[in-house]
Amino acid sequence: MGNQADNKFTWMIKNFNTFFAERCTYSDIFVAGRCRWRLMAYPKGSYKHDYYGNHLSLYICVPDSESLPSGWSRNAKISFTIATQTLGELSHMREAEYWFDQENATQGFECMLRLSELHGRDNGLLVNGAVKVIAEVNVLEVIGKLDVPEEPKSIDIKGVQVLASQVESVNSLFEKYPSFASKLCSKNPQLQKTYLNIAQNLTEILCKSPEELSNGDLAEAYSALRFVTNAGFKLDWLEKKLKEAGKTRLHEIEQELKDLNLKCADMEALIIFLR
Repeated sequence: MGNQADNKFTWMIKNFNTFFAERCTYSDIFVAGRCRWRLMAYPKGSYKHDYYGNHLSLYICVPDSESLPSGWSRNAKISFTIATQTLGELSHMREAEYWFDQENATQGFECMLRLSELHGRDNGLLVNGAVKVIAEVNVLEVIGKLDVPEEPKSIDIKGVQVLASQVESVNSLFEKYPSFASKLCSKNPQLQKTYLNIAQNLTEILCKSPEELSNGDLAEAYSALRFVTNAGFKLDWLEKKLKEAGKTRLHEIEQELKDLNLKCADMEALIIFLR
């Protein structure tokens, strides 16, 4: 397991002393510089050299590198820190710059730290059988496709954050209904986009011919309408369209609810709204 913050990833290697010679352990996959990475460690060394069994070996690799398109490569500055878990002691850090490609998908330090130093009394590097590793990855150059696409940029329209692909439709809404988002409660951009997506989808759904909408569609539309109006959107025209679509089918909706022979909160709420 591990925790990630920006280009730093923290990995707790638990039960460190229980690993056998030559056994490798892997961290979770994490993202830095829009590229996917994974840490791997040999708690008792990775090769049978003079120092084998005397050092912790620590590496970083590109996961599933064999599935990447031919010709990919990436350049990154890597730092590994074996962090103290107590106050007052220094951590142990090493750093290097590497190119990763199909032939060199794993890079790192065969001799990251002597085990004698790691097990040193009261140095705080091995606590309750766990070692804390902090990896910092600064991606300098990428050749080929990035693993994680760039998030779409949002644009502010009258205080509402919208995606570039939504600008035209949202501007159209503001032209027809200037105050529809004037009382929007949330200032969180992600929540604003969520509410706006729902409002736009409702507009598209309720602009269809009533014959195209099932009673279940109408019930779900009413539930969604309540959700976005509670968030502060003023959607009178959508309420009107929903009433127009449902009024002529009120008896049919009531009968369907009765035939279901169970509680359906959305449909029950729709019936109360239509009455």
